[in-house]
Amino acid sequence: MSRLSRFPITTRWPARHPERLQLYSLNTPNGVKVSIMLEECGLAYEPHLVDFAKGDQRSPEFLSLNPNGKIPAIIDPDGPGGQPLPLFESGAILVYLAEKTGQFVPSDPVERWETIQWVFFQMAAVGPMFGQVGFFYKFEGREFADKRPLEHYVRETKRLLGILDARLDGRRWIMGNDFTIADIALIGTVRNLITFYDASDLVGFDSFVHVGCWLERALERPAVQRGLLIPSRKA
Repeated sequence: MSRLSRFPITTRWPARHPERLQLYSLNTPNGVKVSIMLEECGLAYEPHLVDFAKGDQRSPEFLSLNPNGKIPAIIDPDGPGGQPLPLFESGAILVYLAEKTGQFVPSDPVERWETIQWVFFQMAAVGPMFGQVGFFYKFEGREFADKRPLEHYVRETKRLLGILDARLDGRRWIMGNDFTIADIALIGTVRNLITFYDASDLVGFDSFVHVGCWLERALERPAVQRGLLIPSRKA
């Protein structure tokens, strides 16, 4: 019997390769953090599409893995002590995979915590604020007569882009010369702002030159290009 069979989520998304890490996700800005990381570190995994259009994220099987009903989530059949590890929250998964593989996080304790600090910066600030711009600029919020919420989130987004721009001044990546989970955490969110949300002009993205150059470098990485499309959406 598969070591994963005790997890109810595998009844809805059966594992064809139970020896591999199981990824339950969608290629949204949060979802691609983990798929990019897995592509970058070369860890064998099996992706499963969580289809929001079908309400997969609210199914009992998915909620058994993540009661918050958000992607991504994973099950590592070879977790700590050789036991299967279920895990949700993209930031936690990034840190876990970095420590598991010994990649994309510095070994120096000070630099390690500085890297994790920037992951939390994305989780707590960049992700939520950029998402609100999308809601009020492209989705339901655009119909609201009161434009003050949009104006507020645009100001916050510009402020956060300014912080990133200052950090990247003179640096190739968030942590300097080395590409880390801090960069991986940010790629999808920044890219989404100017592509899917089409908010480049709205937030004056071109004025944040260092962020723009950083994003171009990140998007040139083959593993990033692959990770942005995983799990692939059904036609």
